[in-house]
Amino acid sequence: MDERLRFVARLLDGEKMAVLCRQFDISRKTGYKIFSRYKACGMEGLTDRSRRPYRQANQLPFQVETLIVQLKREHPSWGAPKIREKIRRLHTEISLPAISTVHAVLDRNGLVNRTGRRAHYFAEGTQLSRPTQPNELWCADYKGEFMLADRRYCYPLTITDFASRYLLGCDALENTRGEYAFAVFERAFKEFGLPLAIRTDNGIPFASRTAFFGLSRLSVWWLRLGISIERIEPGQPQQNGRHERMHLTLKKEATKPPAKNFLQQQGKFDRFMDCYNNQRPHQALNMKYPAEVYRPSARVYAGLEELEYPFHDRTILVTSCGRICIGRRKINLSCVFAGQRVGIKEVSEKIWLVSFMKYDLGFFDEECGRVECAPNPFAAKVLPMSPV
Repeated sequence: MDERLRFVARLLDGEKMAVLCRQFDISRKTGYKIFSRYKACGMEGLTDRSRRPYRQANQLPFQVETLIVQLKREHPSWGAPKIREKIRRLHTEISLPAISTVHAVLDRNGLVNRTGRRAHYFAEGTQLSRPTQPNELWCADYKGEFMLADRRYCYPLTITDFASRYLLGCDALENTRGEYAFAVFERAFKEFGLPLAIRTDNGIPFASRTAFFGLSRLSVWWLRLGISIERIEPGQPQQNGRHERMHLTLKKEATKPPAKNFLQQQGKFDRFMDCYNNQRPHQALNMKYPAEVYRPSARVYAGLEELEYPFHDRTILVTSCGRICIGRRKINLSCVFAGQRVGIKEVSEKIWLVSFMKYDLGFFDEECGRVECAPNPFAAKVLPMSPV
């Protein structure tokens, strides 16, 4: 996306299409396609498009899906097994869908009574560190959204180094969706290396209300990279005070007045970052520039290694819908672990423990179809009082 963004930005500055296409080593047909997508969809038109096929060979025929929904509405108390059996008796020529497929259709159409769902996670803070060296702790947050001149809202995602106050990233985003945050952090990791920990609040996409211990896909990715997570307590922004103070300066110098569009606003952010890191003396640093104190991390970003659990009974890949499948059994875990490997270990008779990396997530038995949460390993620890 970065290359497309630079391509469009230079076009908007008045450079010629043919010259730019030669410099970016693309055909003019591709150049005009990129520019037309930008004019039609804005920044979103520059992102990678899905390569998902329009038609899937194993997709359930819409007539069968309509029949499932119709039967459910005629018999609201029936579940997926009864509906599947009814279809088998009514239409012997139909290739019967699996019970789980029938249930998925009902769920997709809002016809599943979700009783007994896992309680929402109540946000809480974790243990907070006070490091003194660069890259021991990064801080991240979204500065409050503001409206651009084209009446679209901008959500700046900012990342700073705690010890040096160095501003590692400031990206003008259209929303707070996780995929945009993934791209921003991956670029920061490639450029500056990996920190030991990242401190955030409990908002999306850093945390989730419905997953174990408030984990999100983003925070699970950080854990996989060996990055510890720190969260401030709800309603206590002063626990991330250095980052919030930077936001105040950012608001004064780079958002008032707002730019006309996202490209121009990103340009203002880039100029602010250069000034903040390389030209602005910082009182807390004895009037040094943050760039004079910060050094890139020695921990290089090199992707993810495969997870193994040698001390567990089994290693299982979590499905895309967040389930653990053992034979014909399907145990609900959480979608934030989709595609991750977890360890399963029998800790008592017919009771199994589910672990992710070094963290114990919860337990399930032969009757329960979901994992019950274990004690939160990320909660702030209360130290014993001194006897003195």
